[in-house]
Amino acid sequence: MSGAPFRLAPLGSAHDRGAFDSHSEPLNRYLREQVTQDIRRRVTARFVALADERRIAGYYTLAAAGLLLTDLPSSTRKKLPRYPSVPVVRMGRLAVDQAFQGQGLGGALLADALERAGRAEVAAFALMVDAKDEAAVAFYSHHGFIVLPDSPRTLFLPLRR
Repeated sequence: MSGAPFRLAPLGSAHDRGAFDSHSEPLNRYLREQVTQDIRRRVTARFVALADERRIAGYYTLAAAGLLLTDLPSSTRKKLPRYPSVPVVRMGRLAVDQAFQGQGLGGALLADALERAGRAEVAAFALMVDAKDEAAVAFYSHHGFIVLPDSPRTLFLPLRR
């Protein structure tokens, strides 16, 4: 990450959401306009990488979810209890400001999300993501995520302790 001193923290009111630009208008708009409502409604947890006390270099969100057992690859499914679904943590959004792209921050945010999901006191089988495009599929695949057989943009990574 070129030695950049990013600090990871929950999103706070003092953080400058307006200056964030990831080159993805839906991800920018979510951070500027929607995330506060989702936090208030307790439907997501949000974490930011800060370049300084206020500047957001990147962010991601996590939420509880379920994944149908029948959606998993058979090699994974046969190792799990025969419940209709398994608990997962869903990474809803992951974005890096354009000024910090290419420094490994996306991978660092993903690693932080995996660590948080893995140490949660509530059980979860995997971290799940919905990739927005083929570049995102390639990013998650590079980090070991497995594509769901019938959903080529939905990927998961088992959380092993």
